[in-house]
Amino acid sequence: MASSFNLSGTLNTLRLLHQPSLILPHLTIPTFAHLPIPLTIPPSPDQKPTTIRAIILDKDNCFAAPHSLSIHPSCQSTFSRLKATYPSAALLIVSNTAGTSSDPASAQALALERETGVKVLRHGTKKPGCGPAVLAYLRAHPELRITSPDQIAVVGDRLLTDVMLANMMGAQSVWVRDGVTPKGFFARVEDGLAMWLLRRGYVAPEPRSEFE
Repeated sequence: MASSFNLSGTLNTLRLLHQPSLILPHLTIPTFAHLPIPLTIPPSPDQKPTTIRAIILDKDNCFAAPHSLSIHPSCQSTFSRLKATYPSAALLIVSNTAGTSSDPASAQALALERETGVKVLRHGTKKPGCGPAVLAYLRAHPELRITSPDQIAVVGDRLLTDVMLANMMGAQSVWVRDGVTPKGFFARVEDGLAMWLLRRGYVAPEPRSEFE
């Protein structure tokens, strides 16, 4: 079995020494079922509202239980509405299990695509370092009319992978605070760090204005 070690996550954590706000989300929702559809993210006072044209979805403990390839019952209604509102290439699953080096022959990715009807990104670098692969996929679909990274939203339950991926890309980050299963130790540590930063006045970084 391929290793599940996340070198990208380990190395990119060092970025927090210089920019700790990278783990702070633009929008926090209690659970995946609370995701607003169509997705709107309130802008900061000096930022214009943007239209979200593509949504990047985490899998584990976001809309599915860890190690499961099925949509959790509590998420099925929201997932169906999301697919109807963001069809085809506008919705992309980016997992740190399915579609990675931990998924030999993309067996999990193929099964997840059959289950959800949504494309699963194949990427060699795990989150949060797979931003270039995500952007390359979206650039290959000009029909999405994406002209700026802030028209992309990343939805996931982990601050150090999903939220950090969004912020490193210059996209919008949506944090699913409570997953479909109880949080593990490292996720609770991440949450504590984010709360500590917020109490000290840190805010999520502004999304970039150009589609680089």
